[in-house]
Parts: sequence; C-alpha cells; structure tokens
Amino acid sequence: MATMKLGSKPEIFVLEGLTWRCMTELESDVVVEVGEMSFYLHKFPLLSRSGVLQRMIGEYQAPQEDGGGGGGMCMLQLDDIPGGAKAFELAARFCYDVKIELNALNVVCLRCAAEYLLMTDDYAEGNLITQAESFLSDVLANWKDSIKALETCEGVLPTAEDLHIGDQRYFLEEIVALLPAKKGVASTRFLLGMLRTAMLLHASPLCRENLERRIGAQLEDACLDDLLVPNLGYTVETLYDIDCVQRILDYFMSSTDGLGTGYTSPAVAEEGSQLGAPQAGSPSSLSPITMVAKLMDGYLAEVAPDTNLKLPKFQALAAVVPDYARPVDDGIYRAMDIYLKSHPWLSESEREQLCRLMNCQKLSLEACTHAAQNERLPLRVVVQVLFFEQLRLRTSIAGWFFVSGNAAAGGEPHPGGSAIVRKGAAAGQSDPDAEADEGKGKELPAEAITDVKARVSELEKECVSMKQEIRRLGKPRRSWSLLTRKCGFGTKVQQAQPTMSGK
Repeated sequence: MATMKLGSKPEIFVLEGLTWRCMTELESDVVVEVGEMSFYLHKFPLLSRSGVLQRMIGEYQAPQEDGGGGGGMCMLQLDDIPGGAKAFELAARFCYDVKIELNALNVVCLRCAAEYLLMTDDYAEGNLITQAESFLSDVLANWKDSIKALETCEGVLPTAEDLHIGDQRYFLEEIVALLPAKKGVASTRFLLGMLRTAMLLHASPLCRENLERRIGAQLEDACLDDLLVPNLGYTVETLYDIDCVQRILDYFMSSTDGLGTGYTSPAVAEEGSQLGAPQAGSPSSLSPITMVAKLMDGYLAEVAPDTNLKLPKFQALAAVVPDYARPVDDGIYRAMDIYLKSHPWLSESEREQLCRLMNCQKLSLEACTHAAQNERLPLRVVVQVLFFEQLRLRTSIAGWFFVSGNAAAGGEPHPGGSAIVRKGAAAGQSDPDAEADEGKGKELPAEAITDVKARVSELEKECVSMKQEIRRLGKPRRSWSLLTRKCGFGTKVQQAQPTMSGK
C-alpha cells in the first residue's frame, strides 16, 4: 500500500481520555470540539493554515460570564467536519508540522477535511489540500489502493462526490471494463471488494453484472466473510444482499470451462468413466462445486437469523446447489435449523416444505442424533431420520457378521466384504504356508471375532436406544403403523430387516 510522509517534528500530541492536548511550552488558547473529542491547541498554527479556523477565531466572542474580553479560552465547534475527529486530528498535526503518514485508508477523509477547513495554498505554500491531492493521484493509479480508497468514501460521500473522488462512478466503471477476461487474473476477494464499491457508488447495472459474472466464474475461491455483501438498495428488506449472491451462484452454475466447473450428473459421469474417459462429474471435477456447496451452506447459516428473510428466497438459494454436490448434508441441516429457530411462526406445511432441501440419508451420526431430538422439525422428518439411522445400523451389523464369518472360515477380510483365499489353496487342497503358520493363524481369527462381537454389542445398544427414542414419541402402535405407511416406509422396513441370529 502506497504511503506518503509529511511533517518533520516529533510527536507532541497526547491523548487523555476524550481530550487531545498539544504539549508545548505555551499554554493552549483555543479548544476545538469535534463530536465527543476536545482538542487543546494554539491559535497561530491553526489560523496560519486554515481559512475557516482563521475566520472562526477572528469572529469568536467570549461569553458574558467571562466578561466579554478576549483574554479567555477560544471555544470552537466543528461537529460537521468530514471524517470527524480522526480527520481533524491529522489536519491539526499537519498545522503543527508534526510527522503524519498518508495512505489509501485515510487520504480521502483527510482531503475532504482539508477542503472543509479551506487549507489552500492561499494561506500557506504546499498546504494540506495540495499535499493530499498529489498523493491521491498516486493512490488512484493503483487498482488495489483505489479500491481501498473508494471504500472509505462512505462516511464522507457528499463531500467526496463534490470533489470528484468517490469517484466518480465513471472511474470505477472504467477499471471494471479494463479487467482481463481470463479467469483467476483478479482474485475473488478483490472482485467482491469492487462489487461492494460499485453498489456504494450506484454504478451502472452493466458494471455490476460484469463483476458478478467474474465472481461467479471463480466462486469456489471466495471466502464467506467476503460474500456477506450488505444490502445497500433503496428498499432494504434483508440485512445482506441475497439477490446478489443468488445471481452470482446462478452464474457459477451456468459457467462451463471444461472439467474444472462442468456439472455433468453423477450417472452420466459414471457411464463415461467406464469407458476410460475423464468426465465432468468425476471426483476431481466435482471439487469446485463441492466447495461452493459448503460455502453456500455457511452463507445460508449466516443469513438465516434475519427475520425479514422470506421462506421462498431461502429455499430458492439453497435449491440452486444440486444434491450430489453435498457429500454430507450436515451444513444445510444446520442452516435450516437456524432458520426454523429464527422463524417460529412457520406452519407445519412450511416446515415440511423447507425440510425437503435436506437428504436424511446423508446426515452424519451426530446430526442424526441432534435431528431426532429437534422439536423444531416436523414429526414426519424426525421419523425419516430415525428410520434411516436404524436401517444404517442394521446394515452395519449385518456387514460385521459377514466379515466375522469370513474370518472364522480362515480367509482374510476384504474391504469389499468378501474373503480372500490364499493362492493355491483351492477346494480340497492344503496350503503349506498356512500349515506352517497354523499356530499364529488360529490366534488372529479369535481376536478378530472378539472385536466383531464387541462392535456388534455396541451397535445393538445403539439400536435399543433408537427404539426407545421412537417409543418416546408417544404414538400408539396403530397410529405409528399408519404414520410409517404414510411416509412410505411400511414395505421397506419389512424388506430391510436382516435376521439377527448367531450372537
């Protein structure tokens, strides 16, 4: 970041609470109040640099209780100075020739304050307006510094516009038009910063659309904090600009640059992979959309507490990301739960409609446990969570029994669930290596079986806990049967139950 150093004298200003004091041999003879801050200064350095302070000091009349004489302390009020107390502090230091440093974050406010104080070359050569204007030209010659400077215009926007700084929409629009079209040349954070500035300065719709398209093309590189764009529209309904993020996400989903961000469905990708050709749905090419899905889940969780956020808008944003882009649905479940907590007036049908965004089969064990006890969820969703979790446990138990059977038969458990038979040990044949290690081979299956039995015992306890949770719902058996049939689970439960034998 560019900087410019002014002044030559060492520090003489001391802050005491809400009071700045100039510590010199002479006592202060003027007090300038800016908001809650008071500045105890001297008349001569101020009136020799500022036309406004020169006029105010010359016109000042002491109150009657002081006798109306001119020997008292001069009290001045500057509550409406652009940039407030911080900008006046820098201007005062400049008047005393104390060292200060200009940068992209303070030059706009200081330039506006200098204009307000009328610190022109008519009062002193190389006055603050000239110095700030010269440095501002250097700042605006650099893209990153320009964005930082333009972002500081919000607090001094009327004065900055009068001075043709905060820019001037034309200047920003020219920068956007000159940006290279190649993806990745400008960082996503930089583009989002420019978009915020464009909204602040009410840039043209074409300029904002250009930035949104560029951000959408590389949305997977964005950070959540940068995506929380404040709503600066004339009709502010929500705290953050949801519509802007919706458009950016739509641009991301519609972008196609080969394998990087293609969005071929998993079924088509699997068919192509069988032919040996890389497809856009392969795990490597799904990484951008998976990253965006995680980013959107976090964004939804951040905007969910906004009570002005309507259900259709929340659903529309969440539904843009396809289901296959989320390996686990814990993120979207968390966002939904926050939304339900912040919108307790939703009807049962609206809650069920919202919960359709979530796939109960893709919840982790921790999320399932939370959802099973979540009173904000509709009963139908809770039943689905409990059913799929019990089905998952039973499938896991059956898999452990299958592995344990293979281990007892003398084969090595295979990750796919089958047993590996030693090479040459066909039916009716003996394996010399196996006979040589007979003693050692007998110990390993026994240990494996012990581990399997312990794991099965844990899973059975979890099944019992799930059943107790179901009974806790307090529904009669007939009502439970009707409810499961209503959810479409009646026949599936009978088909999915494995036989539990051979403990």
